[in-house]
Amino acid sequence: MTRKWWKEAVVYEIYPKSFRDLNGDGIGDIPGITEKLDYIKDLGANVIWLTPIFKSPQVDNGYDISDYREINPDFGTLDDFKELLRQAHDRGIRVILDMVLNHTSDEHPWFQEARKSKDNPYRDYYIWRPGRDGKEPNNWGNYFYEGRGSAWELDDLTGEYYLHNYSVKMPDLNWNCEKLKADMFDMLKWWLNMGVDGFRLDAVNRLMKPAGLPDSPREPTPPVGVYGYVVDREMCANQPGIHELLREINQEVFSRYDILTVGETGNLKSDKALEYVQEEQQQINMVFHFEVAKRPDLISVSQFKDVQKRWYGIVEQNGWITQYLSNHDTPRQVSFFGNDTGYRVESAKMLAALIHTLPGTPYIYQGEEIGMTNVDFPSIEYYDEKYTVGKYYTMVEAGTEPEEALASLKHISRDNVRTPMQWDGSDNAGFSQSTPWLNVNPNYRMINVTEDLQSKDSIFKYYQTLIRLRRENEVLVYGNYSPVLEEHEKIVAYYREYQNQKLFVVANWSELNAVIDIDNRITDFTSCLCNYAESEDRNTLKPYEVRIYCNENVKLNM
Repeated sequence: MTRKWWKEAVVYEIYPKSFRDLNGDGIGDIPGITEKLDYIKDLGANVIWLTPIFKSPQVDNGYDISDYREINPDFGTLDDFKELLRQAHDRGIRVILDMVLNHTSDEHPWFQEARKSKDNPYRDYYIWRPGRDGKEPNNWGNYFYEGRGSAWELDDLTGEYYLHNYSVKMPDLNWNCEKLKADMFDMLKWWLNMGVDGFRLDAVNRLMKPAGLPDSPREPTPPVGVYGYVVDREMCANQPGIHELLREINQEVFSRYDILTVGETGNLKSDKALEYVQEEQQQINMVFHFEVAKRPDLISVSQFKDVQKRWYGIVEQNGWITQYLSNHDTPRQVSFFGNDTGYRVESAKMLAALIHTLPGTPYIYQGEEIGMTNVDFPSIEYYDEKYTVGKYYTMVEAGTEPEEALASLKHISRDNVRTPMQWDGSDNAGFSQSTPWLNVNPNYRMINVTEDLQSKDSIFKYYQTLIRLRRENEVLVYGNYSPVLEEHEKIVAYYREYQNQKLFVVANWSELNAVIDIDNRITDFTSCLCNYAESEDRNTLKPYEVRIYCNENVKLNM
């Protein structure tokens, strides 16, 4: 297996708008991130991933970019970013940026030019089509359930429709346009030459659209189905030409730098992922799949184990994978995969142990290291996130009762992870001296960094130990993965082995005690780490208990 720094990395995702507000306007900023670099270093993460910091109208919290080479004024200046980059590098922390290549803001100069006329030089930067029988070019619905639901918007000046798979304010780019490619390649090199260490590539498997842009064959999607639209996320995912395009981007840009590239790839299963990440494919290093994090209501422990086994097959074939349970687009992992009431601390630690001991590069989303939870806002007026608000009003318009609509969306809203970081128990959780752009979770006086660090059951310190264990033992990066007890409905258990190092991890993913025969599985092993005080009954695992056993060759500098 090829050794790479990004395989050994631990990545900490920062949502700048909600991380730390230093200038007191209620919005997190880049100087606020710089202020907290020592906190991140102390945790042990050695890469930070910043969600979009570029100039943007903020229709979709920065994923609608109006200038790829400017910093959004709410976050600071380009000089602020360069200072962050310098100070991060001084601490041994790399910085990767969230790069949106599928679409821009409709306020981007390219789009402003493109809509002026059909023969404008920038027209082909976007996807335009005439209407069909007085309606949209096809039956596609936008992913945000915005408006009546169509993925097409009529532009009155030229009489043609433009494609927007997301918001009407976020037109899709046309990656068949050579001039667009050249401009994008130059932009990516500009950031890398500045010293950026890589990119998280948003919706990267959606850059190519199906030939001819045909109708979706699926049935119309509630609630926009009443208007005939189909929200079919597979229509623009993994289309012919995507691998050739990514190979070209890699050849022209990525391969010239020692960087981390990770793609967001919705609607991608393990049997197709190798085509993106196998080293011989020369495209990107790893992907985020949605087989776990995007479907917490559907997945069981058995399904989780099946996903891990299938995706590990990619590592065995010279590819690489990620480990994560939450990010800026998902609910809080302790609320969905654990128990945020009776076993918040225990389940937060158990989930962390899995993320850091399973194969792949672990990703931590801000606040998970202190066990932050979902928020329970009382009405839709408290929510900001585009999908939640859009789908709520579409559901109500289609006849759903407001209370029912809110209840169905509340637990999956992306605002659950976008509430401000909870630093301490002071007003606004120490995030800002002003009213935050999004309300702080009311539980911040109990759950915050200061409180956690003072607790004998500190989640943060448990993360530190896990990260140190992974950093000092190659078995947790390059080791083989051998699952056991695969039929057990509540237990996740596996061995990791590399050269003369060996570990055994066993976790009870439930709220009930679980009894298994552990003694016969840990001959010549010693207890390395546990999220409970050790018990004499080694064969009984308490709710959300996780244990890590190791042989004598594993370093234990705890």
